[in-house]
Amino acid sequence: MRNVCVLGAGSTRYGKLDDSISDIAAQASADAIQGAGISPKDIEASYIANVFGVADKQVHLGPVLMSTLGIPDRPSLSIESACGSGSIAFREAYANVAGGFYDCVIATGVEKVTHTGTNWTTTYFAYCSDFFYEGQAGASFPGLFASMARAYIEEFKITEEDLAAVAVKNHENGAKNPKAHLRKGITVEDVMSSAVVASPLKLYDCCPFSDGASSVILCTEEFAKSHGKYVRVVGSGRGGSPAALQGRERLTTIPSTKIAAKQAYEMAGITPDKVDFAEVHDCFTIAEVVDTEDLGFFEKGTGARAAADGRTGLNSDIPVNPSGGLKSKGHPIGATGIGQVAEAYDQLTGRAGERSVRGAEVGLTHNFGATGASCAVHLFARP
Repeated sequence: MRNVCVLGAGSTRYGKLDDSISDIAAQASADAIQGAGISPKDIEASYIANVFGVADKQVHLGPVLMSTLGIPDRPSLSIESACGSGSIAFREAYANVAGGFYDCVIATGVEKVTHTGTNWTTTYFAYCSDFFYEGQAGASFPGLFASMARAYIEEFKITEEDLAAVAVKNHENGAKNPKAHLRKGITVEDVMSSAVVASPLKLYDCCPFSDGASSVILCTEEFAKSHGKYVRVVGSGRGGSPAALQGRERLTTIPSTKIAAKQAYEMAGITPDKVDFAEVHDCFTIAEVVDTEDLGFFEKGTGARAAADGRTGLNSDIPVNPSGGLKSKGHPIGATGIGQVAEAYDQLTGRAGERSVRGAEVGLTHNFGATGASCAVHLFARP
């Protein structure tokens, strides 16, 4: 396999956007192309992550994007893997460059859902669950993650305030991110007094619905060296879990994360303690806690208290979600995994501004679909 690099990255602002899904995909892609210092004609193929294009009356986005970029003859592949679509698209792009099929490709994630209203958007999200056993039976994603949170609280004797600390930290980071959806600080008291969504999760334990797009350029190291700043992809892993929570042995761990992380660490030849920062899938505060344990940063049952003690803050033991994460940066589901890679690129090339992690050499991204039924983990390093 050939060495693969990320040469450029671009993103729109995350939040409620007025432009069409194809327009915001083109904006992020053009940003990545310009940042990489290449021409659209250098791109040999594209990988498009999107889940609910039908909500904006545009599926089969790949050829539309390639036509907009002036390269309609280049092949494209559209990928849907629920909230993990972005990281799965990145993995496919990575594999094709590593395997020698292409020297330079683009991976773009995009979503446009805020215009459909809360009821329809929540319904669309429910389709990503094991619908027969979960969504159809009335189990929303807040309800499913609330089940995980309640199990965690009972098993490890933590408090709801410990979970709230995750939200406070991510909002603090997101306030430093000019492209974040929710750029405001909050307190533990704010979280605790916000409306209950699904006990024990409250409004500020939950990420927002977001529109947005992110894009990255992947290429061989030889190609990257003749262009601009780049980072190496040093580890890649994928894993799966039973689709429905009822099929799992425990509610306080996500098997797909552990599988994908093990593969990525082994490929990179490193252990979790060598990671300088991580972008993880924090769709709910309990998710970040479980993620940090399954990724090997903390022992099982200690992640919530580690967050409450400040050990996951910017420039702490292991900075988690310096971008603000899904909780503050936002969650345009098809774009989220690519957006995490864009953050890793910015951190490792000195473009992260006041949210920069000092001295970072190795970064990790972790993105899963639904309640973790599918997952991808990637590791990045300075060349």
